[in-house]
Amino acid sequence: MAGNSQRRGAVRKDNKKAQVKGSGGNRRRGLAGRGATPRAEDRSWHPAGKRKEAREKLEAAQEKHAQRRTNRSGSRAVEVIAGRNAIVEALRSDMPADRLYVASRLDHDDRTKEILEIATERGIAVVEATRPELDELTDGSVHQGVAMGVPAYEYLEVDDLLDAAASKGQAPLLIALDSVTDPRNLGAILRAGGAFGAHGVIVPERRAAGMTASAWKVSAGAAARVPVARVTNLVRSLEALKKSGCFVVGLDGDADSSVRDLPFAADPLVLVVGSEGKGLSRLVRETCDAIAAIPISTTVESLNAAVAAGITLYEVAAARSEDASA
Repeated sequence: MAGNSQRRGAVRKDNKKAQVKGSGGNRRRGLAGRGATPRAEDRSWHPAGKRKEAREKLEAAQEKHAQRRTNRSGSRAVEVIAGRNAIVEALRSDMPADRLYVASRLDHDDRTKEILEIATERGIAVVEATRPELDELTDGSVHQGVAMGVPAYEYLEVDDLLDAAASKGQAPLLIALDSVTDPRNLGAILRAGGAFGAHGVIVPERRAAGMTASAWKVSAGAAARVPVARVTNLVRSLEALKKSGCFVVGLDGDADSSVRDLPFAADPLVLVVGSEGKGLSRLVRETCDAIAAIPISTTVESLNAAVAAGITLYEVAAARSEDASA
């Protein structure tokens, strides 16, 4: 009641909480999230991640093996052959092999048995690989569970071809290819060269076929005996050969002389074969000492480059045989 001195007045109490140590932004950062979800192949537990890991292991093993091979011989595997027929034919033709890849749980047949037998005899390393690894290695080609790495072909110099002929005491017989772009033609010409005593084949670096797996297979083993030289400029190489004492004869269907009476057949000789469509290029034709043709039926426009080379090489071998017996 009013005036009552016993009544206590309002008492202000300090309810302010004591200061505590802050979180340092941890709560705010925690609310920020963990960023974008990683891709499936970046997650080690995901099947895509496991495939990526297996692929990286295979690539690392291939790189390590290729580096060891480079250190020994200076060559590296640059081409992969896929498929049972292709590989068995390649091995039968003595094609050099870097490594043989065989799928795990492979259904064997006569071809795979022969592949493994030849690989074992030649000491080719055999590596077991999964189907996805083989798909990756062959760029999705139909591999039928087997693939084979082929090392880079080691080209020689033109002088090496001349030295090979000199070491045998024979007049050089070389074949130069002008704009022949099909590696199967190159392989067939190597086969003909091996049959008729050619000492080597010369190919340009550009716009020309090189020693691929196809060339090896078609050569039927002749590529292991007939060397190939690669040159930067074919015309300059032909001129250098002429200075070395060789005669250069080009093949052209419009020539007046015939390969049956081939000029310079018994001398150091370079036969120049052009492409089936365009024939000899202008500069190469002008560099030749003579131009010869193969007599054919008028109903046929031209011959395949490999067929023309084979016929001409036969005529050269016959002429040299007659000259030797005379």
